[in-house]
Amino acid sequence: MFSDFFTILIYRLVCFIIFVEMKKKSDHTKEFILHKVAPIFNKKGYTATSLSDLIEATKLTKGALYGNFKSKEDMAIKSFKYNVNRVLSAISRELNKSQNVVDKLFSLTNFYRDYYDFVIEFGGCPILNVATDSNNVNSKLFQIVNEVVKKTENNLAILIQKGIDNYEIKLGTNSNVVAKNIYSMIEGSIFMAFIHKDKVYISEMMNHIDFIIREKLLSN
Repeated sequence: MFSDFFTILIYRLVCFIIFVEMKKKSDHTKEFILHKVAPIFNKKGYTATSLSDLIEATKLTKGALYGNFKSKEDMAIKSFKYNVNRVLSAISRELNKSQNVVDKLFSLTNFYRDYYDFVIEFGGCPILNVATDSNNVNSKLFQIVNEVVKKTENNLAILIQKGIDNYEIKLGTNSNVVAKNIYSMIEGSIFMAFIHKDKVYISEMMNHIDFIIREKLLSN
């Protein structure tokens, strides 16, 4: 009886190890696919990206692609999240270098001064690109972009409110309004920069936001 129990235990352990290894391989394959296709979706958009584009980029078969993703839409959504995560992770690393709220706000504008060069390698700003491409075309994808924008604005508002609570930013400042204004200026300058292929639009807007921080937000 003990021998049977031991055999079953070993069998289950082996099955678990096989399952873990297969999951690791699957995760690695998905990561590889996203690394290859995310820039394509970002550059060409959901509708214009064809299956042949994805096969050419990954050198995988249609079966391999759809064996790892439910559909083209699923791949597009995960590609957007992949690209956005690259941006948000970079912003987080930059902000973590500063201790107080005001320095973090200046770190944010410093990050965006180099944003044009940062995102150009994978097709431009994923939020701007996918929002424009998916509006009135793919409601599910557009909704996900909308959620990312709202979350980003909310995180900025929380940061500004922390500055108010710490007396770094003037009392009476409406953190939600300021966050919306700053984020609108950032995205607007990105739009203009990519329309005109001129990153000066972004750097000049970051100078303007810095002026607002110094002259209108800082607590005396």
